[in-house]
Amino acid sequence: MDKQTILILALVIGAAVISLLYAFFLKAQLYKLSAKHEKIEEIASFIKEGTQAFLKKEYKIIALFVGGVAILLTVLGFIPAFSGAEGIGWKAALCFVFGALFSGLAGYVGMQAGTKANSLTASAANTSGMSRALKTAFTGGSISGLSVAGFGLLGLSASVLILYLATDSLALAGQIVIGYGLGASFVALFARVGGGIYTKAADVGADLVGKVEAGIPEDDPRNPAVIADNVGDNVGDIAGMGSDLLESYVGAIISAFTLGVASIIYSPAITAIFPLLIAATGLIAVMISITVIRSKEWKNPQKTLNIATYIANITVVVASLVFSLLLLDSVKPFFAIITGLLVGVFIAYIAEYYTSDKFKPVKEVADESQTGHATNIISGYAVGMRSTAITIIVLVAGILVAYLLEDMYGIGLAAVGMLSTVGITVAIDSYGPISDNAGGIAEMADLSKEVRDITDKLDSVGNTTAAIGKGFCIGAATLTALALFMSFANAAGIDSISILEPLVIIGLLVGAMLPYLFTSLTINSVGRAANKMINEVRRQFKEDPGIMEGTSKPDYAKCVEISTAAALKEMILPAIIAVITPILMGFIFGNKALAGLLIGSLASAAMLAIFMANSGGAWDNAKKLIESGLYGGKGSEAHKAAVTGDTVGDPFKDTAGPAMDILIKLMSMIALMIGPAIATIGSLLERFF
Repeated sequence: MDKQTILILALVIGAAVISLLYAFFLKAQLYKLSAKHEKIEEIASFIKEGTQAFLKKEYKIIALFVGGVAILLTVLGFIPAFSGAEGIGWKAALCFVFGALFSGLAGYVGMQAGTKANSLTASAANTSGMSRALKTAFTGGSISGLSVAGFGLLGLSASVLILYLATDSLALAGQIVIGYGLGASFVALFARVGGGIYTKAADVGADLVGKVEAGIPEDDPRNPAVIADNVGDNVGDIAGMGSDLLESYVGAIISAFTLGVASIIYSPAITAIFPLLIAATGLIAVMISITVIRSKEWKNPQKTLNIATYIANITVVVASLVFSLLLLDSVKPFFAIITGLLVGVFIAYIAEYYTSDKFKPVKEVADESQTGHATNIISGYAVGMRSTAITIIVLVAGILVAYLLEDMYGIGLAAVGMLSTVGITVAIDSYGPISDNAGGIAEMADLSKEVRDITDKLDSVGNTTAAIGKGFCIGAATLTALALFMSFANAAGIDSISILEPLVIIGLLVGAMLPYLFTSLTINSVGRAANKMINEVRRQFKEDPGIMEGTSKPDYAKCVEISTAAALKEMILPAIIAVITPILMGFIFGNKALAGLLIGSLASAAMLAIFMANSGGAWDNAKKLIESGLYGGKGSEAHKAAVTGDTVGDPFKDTAGPAMDILIKLMSMIALMIGPAIATIGSLLERFF
């Protein structure tokens, strides 16, 4: 047993524990504060109550599925073909439960921080101005970011250490710990799809009846769906997004770990744990970045968030160079990590270009809105489709460079490098829904125009960070899924596959189809849920004229209940399809067909995810550009067309698009776990037949 390996794993665990202690310290500091404004606190309590009610019900459903899968993994471990794969059995089942638990915890802690920070941000804008409001929103996001990275790395590194001590084999530990990644993927699927359906059902309902039909502002307290809309920001864009990136983070480390074990260039022990060390370095870099930002007063939100990113990335760059030279005596691993970081940065800039109202694509969509709803939709579609070209070119270039540097292991390191500062990425992304909620609370609490101007400025930057975050999620998911595919091929003993083989073609076509089916299911789910929401808002307006007159209060709870019930019901079928398809493909047609499925789904889902995220972002910001006064401003025909585009884009960018990330990673993780068992069964069949 290698003492150096144990020492490094202990240091990684220590870094994860410190990050979580820092997160809970910030959370305690946040919870000491009070909005000290009766109306703000009342509205915030509605949002918090709705958020907790949804997560409680969602986690109960997830727990049932997690328990069922854990039992299945344990039972399969008693079958010779599966137990021979070593990764399937009670140990993998236990890792699976830990992965699910830590992913759920990260989402829950982040959501708690978000629902507290939103009211405090509105209060800070009201009493102290921009600097304090910005710091409060960033602190809330930082708790979420530290929780995602901290819980993800703590559970994974602790599992690896325990398994290594128990088995004295990093290879065996790597095969079993795949269960941890599968558990994280499982929760992420439900959290992202369920949260996405919830938030967009409420958002679409609030927009179509409130803005278009009733002609009232987006966060007008007279709109019965407005609380559900704010709840959706938390369950979809904080809890759901946190689980999504935790899954990518863990998946990237696991793939690099398993590829490192098979290394013939360096010591397998060092190459296996090197990605964990880089992830720990990233966590420390994130803590440094958060501390620096919190130590000063800032007034420019975009500049502040950019500086936070630069500090974290530069720290990782320096540390990666040192560790590459000290542990591997080579700069190649360092350059593979830098490649991943650069790919992440470039993809973020591409997403910003196609979705920010400062640039030509969004201005084109706004301009096309003058001639009606149809031209707005056509223009938004074109922007999203066009954005796939440069994004894929950057991804391909990064993959090629990483492969040339360190073969398949280099791709794994690039994915780890891209996600090494995931804590600051999540912090900045979570800042968006916190600021959005703060703006909604300010509107509903009838705070002054000056306060709303501050929250609008915070929210405007948040919209950009959200679009950048989605681009980052897509790039990270693609690199992670590719690295997991390489690990699967290695574990399943696949040296090459031929496109001329019928089984590979079958897998390829089914894989390419699956993201479209998944997209259809999730978008239809949003449509059905939004239909119920629209009818409920219309009913309340019709039956109680006092709502619009301001003499009576809407029934917010009913709208929250509709979104909750619809999201929980609609998320189950897509989840089942994502889990069952790779299992059926593998055991019916074999590992090569399963490989075809993974390749087809990866190519198809990556294009769809980029297209939908950037189309949705362009439609959203084109609407906001018009609302700022362009082409007649609010209430104009151009504005009505832009609202339609934004409504179409909502399930694109916040439900179906993000679900693509989960789909390809979850299927890759399942394949990695069952691949060796399928290979074993295939060998047994060849022997007897």
